[in-house]
Amino acid sequence: MLFTTAPFVLLFLPVALSVFFLLGRWTHAGAAAWLFAASLFFYAYWMPVFTLLLLASIVFNFLTGAGIARARSVNQRWRHWPLATVLLTLGITVNMAALCYFKYANFFVDNVNALLQTQWPAAGVILPIGISFYTFTQIAYLVDTWAGKVNEVKATHYGLFVTYFPHLIAGPVLHHAQMMPQFEDRGVYRVNSANLVAGLGIFTLGLAKKIILADGVAPYADAVFNGADGGAMPTSTEAWLGALAYTFQLYFDFSGYSDMAIGLSRMFNIQLPFNFNAPYKAINISDFWRRWHISLSTFLRDYLYVPLGGNRKGAMLRYVNLWLTMVLGGLWHGASWSFVVWGAAHGAYLMVNHAFRAVAERAGWQPFLRRSRLFVLMSWALTFAAVVAAWVLFRAHSLEGASRMLAAMVTMAGSADGLASTKLLYWNAGLSPAVGAVWCMVLGALAFCCPNSNLLGERLLALVRRSVGARAAIGSAALVLMLFLLLVNTTRDAVSAFIYFNF
Repeated sequence: MLFTTAPFVLLFLPVALSVFFLLGRWTHAGAAAWLFAASLFFYAYWMPVFTLLLLASIVFNFLTGAGIARARSVNQRWRHWPLATVLLTLGITVNMAALCYFKYANFFVDNVNALLQTQWPAAGVILPIGISFYTFTQIAYLVDTWAGKVNEVKATHYGLFVTYFPHLIAGPVLHHAQMMPQFEDRGVYRVNSANLVAGLGIFTLGLAKKIILADGVAPYADAVFNGADGGAMPTSTEAWLGALAYTFQLYFDFSGYSDMAIGLSRMFNIQLPFNFNAPYKAINISDFWRRWHISLSTFLRDYLYVPLGGNRKGAMLRYVNLWLTMVLGGLWHGASWSFVVWGAAHGAYLMVNHAFRAVAERAGWQPFLRRSRLFVLMSWALTFAAVVAAWVLFRAHSLEGASRMLAAMVTMAGSADGLASTKLLYWNAGLSPAVGAVWCMVLGALAFCCPNSNLLGERLLALVRRSVGARAAIGSAALVLMLFLLLVNTTRDAVSAFIYFNF
């Protein structure tokens, strides 16, 4: 079920909210169980059979976590701690085996056939939506339980933590400590009109990002990338325009989803962590990864980079760990060599960035560079260009298509006539490259110059908490705009899914 569809907005959400708060007046456990059941229905709406896989994953990880907690309990002797480690290893192995089978079986068979010239039949495995997110969420839970940071004893709360519908399909990757205290809070189960209005406003902002901005610019990315994947060689203008269109499509699509998830949670009096912080304003690649998909970046740092050794074993191994973490992070995004190369590229970016910082610190350049506006501007421009180039690998369906795009961007092929040179790919799609350029300029201005939606949401929440009049006006306006956006989306030929649903 998509957040942008009428069944969700007009049926699922009102029923889920109403029953949750009605039950919350008498039984908090019943309200939590209802939200757990509603989240399962939300997931099952797509393909019910995979709900069984989700439930099996929840039961397995809850029982494994309970076993780890008992094994390392302070009431146990130290000799039982190895059992906790065994259970943790088992839990991670089973989770990763399930993820690898569903996500990489087809990729494995295709590559074996290509390498050995064999004819193994295609695996034909369907990727369950959200499996990457709920698998990482539960691996983090097992590791934190093993470390003694958490110990969940309520099965309903654990199930809700994993399946909570605003984050289940495309994140953010949640930590147990972020959610469980909220499920225990009595205030969560009482209607809060300020939270309802603020949540509706934030949800509508995300809806506008998705339906108007991301879906509006998407055709200008699709026309070029689909052509390049199909064997066409784009001109430089087409390649750059297509790459920039996708750069902004991806940002407003995924940040729009994150805003909707935060807004929906706010309606239920639950606070989700921010997942974006104006990433295209980053002045270096490390800064970018502190701003982009924050929950995934944090997970990769805490549960992959640090266990690999982080920066504790010397500079050389630090660079290796950085690169390996990003390669695996790229592979997490999808079963494709394009994703692997994308992750490797970002790993290389991080290595160069850390090496430059080390040289600058040894040479004493840091104070001057921090004060230099020209250096900051150049750093931002270089970072953004590097990110755009890497997004080409992320979007292309094949390395051949990505190489055509990048070659056109680098060699400036066919660029002499500017926009007039885009005669094939956009013309075949019935699109005007000049309109695409305007889209990119407008979206760039929004991404580079406007306050991010986290700040807007916090300001909106403060306003509706102060003023009842503002609450009524903003709630009415948000409701009308939400229904208008829903109507726009319904009248389209097809409803587009969120990009990160594929991961």
